[in-house]
Amino acid sequence: MNKTLTLNGAHIHDIPSFYAEVNAVFMANESWRLGESLDAFNDLLYGGFGALAGSEPVTLVWRDAKRSRAALGFEVTRRYYQDKLAQPERFNVAYFQRQLAALENGSGQTYFDILLDIIADHPNITLVMR
Repeated sequence: MNKTLTLNGAHIHDIPSFYAEVNAVFMANESWRLGESLDAFNDLLYGGFGALAGSEPVTLVWRDAKRSRAALGFEVTRRYYQDKLAQPERFNVAYFQRQLAALENGSGQTYFDILLDIIADHPNITLVMR
């Protein structure tokens, strides 16, 4: 049977609130929470913990996706990259400079776009945006 999980885009206003919603949906029965990390989100979608026990088929419904797209758009993504660049001891500065430059010249991805790519990399997950 296909499992359905629903993200409520009305709850998503920025990156921290995206992860709060992910934790509410995917990690409700866990004693720990997913950190605010694209890598952690990707790992979550592989399954093995939380609402995803394994690689079973899952329909992920993203309600109010248009609102989430705006909330996780250009400005939020720009701040995300600037925060990474402010920590050169922790992050690859050249990589994040390239990402920021691409975003600013209109050819880069927003945080929302990156999330969609991550979801698309998991063939067992069917995304339905409403």
